[in-house]
Amino acid sequence: MNKFDIIVIGGGAAGMMAAGTAAQRGKSVVLLEKNKTLGEKLKITGGGRCNITNAESDIHLLLKNYGAAASFLYSPFSQFGVQDTFEFFQSRGLPLVIQEGKRVFPVTESADDVCAVMEKYLRSTGVSVKTENRIATIILENGVIVGVDTGRAKYYGDSLILATGGTSHPETGSTGDGFNWLRTLGHSVCQPTPTIVPLAVRERVVKQLAGLSFKDVKITFYCDNKKQFSRKGDLLFTHFGISGPAVLNSAARVGDLLHSGRVTAQVDFFPNDDERSIEQRFITLFDENKNKALKNVFGIVAPVQILASIPDIDGDTKVHSVTKDQRKHLVRILKTFSLTITSLMGLDRAVVVDGGVDLHEIQNKTMRSTIYSNVYIVGDLLHIRRPSGGYSLQLCWTTGFVAGKHA
Repeated sequence: MNKFDIIVIGGGAAGMMAAGTAAQRGKSVVLLEKNKTLGEKLKITGGGRCNITNAESDIHLLLKNYGAAASFLYSPFSQFGVQDTFEFFQSRGLPLVIQEGKRVFPVTESADDVCAVMEKYLRSTGVSVKTENRIATIILENGVIVGVDTGRAKYYGDSLILATGGTSHPETGSTGDGFNWLRTLGHSVCQPTPTIVPLAVRERVVKQLAGLSFKDVKITFYCDNKKQFSRKGDLLFTHFGISGPAVLNSAARVGDLLHSGRVTAQVDFFPNDDERSIEQRFITLFDENKNKALKNVFGIVAPVQILASIPDIDGDTKVHSVTKDQRKHLVRILKTFSLTITSLMGLDRAVVVDGGVDLHEIQNKTMRSTIYSNVYIVGDLLHIRRPSGGYSLQLCWTTGFVAGKHA
């Protein structure tokens, strides 16, 4: 019989941390993963660079980023916090570096290196890893969970740690299986929705701008022409709309606004300059390049693709023929570039998805279910909203450790 102290379902960040931590305590642990390899989603985080945590040292400031879950997370983060994450990886030969926004990456900027550390951790602690094992059913006897059936084999254990992830990036195996099992077991599961996800826009002009990225822009969102909120950060144009940190971290609020009315976004490419100073820059450039085509001079100030997106101004026009009104119009475009938001992109493009088990049904000191005394629930299976910037992976490291410590 395949009998273990602890069964961990899911070989992502939270599952690997939980399994290794439990095994380090001397527990016999089996880790079941339906993919051929571990850490499929981990390998693509941060564009493959792996934003491993956020270096905010003040636990109260850190937890504010988790919204309504802040008080729930105080105990878990007190057991395994940001500094513990630094020590965990650096002590295992993976130095970390703090970058803009206190985002933390491995010095190598390789998510594969993070996976390698975790897999070595599992080997060193004696975790039995079984890949290509999709859970078919959870085995109950007399109302107690005693194991799981993968169709290939049955595994029995005293405790079960669920770490199957949410529904973002389903191509990595995060297809919501855990949510279905938890509903079957009687847990209240909030419907998952994309919270950190690119935005789709109506204007076709974005196709011309696709691939362009801008540093430190300001985006202001309006609902039915009424200003709602602004955010500064980096912006990326895609073939379907807009992305980048400034957009991703606004998506949850924008999603709420879309239920209330017409949503538009106004992009200020130069938030630290007023219109007069930008116009003066153009005047100086125009005086120095009177016989050049406008598109060649405009590119000194901003990407020429923006100029190509303005239908009533011809980029081939000689600079000396550009009127004062046209010049002012160029400046206004750079300060108030307007887009109509049609929707959030789907789960397949989401960086983070909320939804999951209601936190009232989890004991925060242990990550144990209040319904089944031998079931622990971690990572993206918890209904916790958070921004991008390392907060999601830290949530996985933290809750995985806590479950592994107490299971």
